[in-house]
Amino acid sequence: MNRNELAAMIDHTLLKAGATEQEIIQLCAEAAQYQFATVCVNPCWVKLAAEQLKDADRVGVTTVIGFPLGASSSAIKALETKQAIHDGATEIDMVLNIGYLKSRFLSAVKSDIEAVVAAAANRAIVKVILETCLLTDEEIVEACKLAVEAGAHYVKTSTGFSSGGATAEHIQLMRRTVGEHIGVKASGGIRDYATAIAMVEAGASRIGASAGIAIVDKAEAAATDY
Repeated sequence: MNRNELAAMIDHTLLKAGATEQEIIQLCAEAAQYQFATVCVNPCWVKLAAEQLKDADRVGVTTVIGFPLGASSSAIKALETKQAIHDGATEIDMVLNIGYLKSRFLSAVKSDIEAVVAAAANRAIVKVILETCLLTDEEIVEACKLAVEAGAHYVKTSTGFSSGGATAEHIQLMRRTVGEHIGVKASGGIRDYATAIAMVEAGASRIGASAGIAIVDKAEAAATDY
């Protein structure tokens, strides 16, 4: 996989609580330069990011909904989604209601996702963050099936704020469950080229990382080694 192909799979991410305006501006400049898929920022920065990227070719704006716990009400998640799209978001990464899943409130989990999908109204891609480090394999499969049934476009491993991030094993399981027509996003702990490639080989179609530049620069270096 060449540098440009890998860059086009990366959501260039900055979700830390203390992120500043200047850091968001820098993130957007980097995304435009490297042609990442999107920047991924907290909702309060969506409008700024959209403004910064308005002339950038093919770089979108991802934001997070119900983040990082997934425990907001469905109505609030839907409102967050509508506001984010109004502000310029092109992709929505919502956190699954993990407690509901573990309680086997499966219809409520599906309804929660459906509320965000409906709020997006085909104006933005919807990804569902499962927080796989907190789930059993059976729960991961169940969550993936519910996300697909609810109309989501992607399933995603992690927020990056819990006890673990993406693993190749979980990516393989998610890909087997959702098939080839739903996206799988690997995020959490992906800090180098080797890990990113391992996730792609396992079945990831998108990578969420704050180390996107280092990953892509290493891809270019690896290509020149041959």
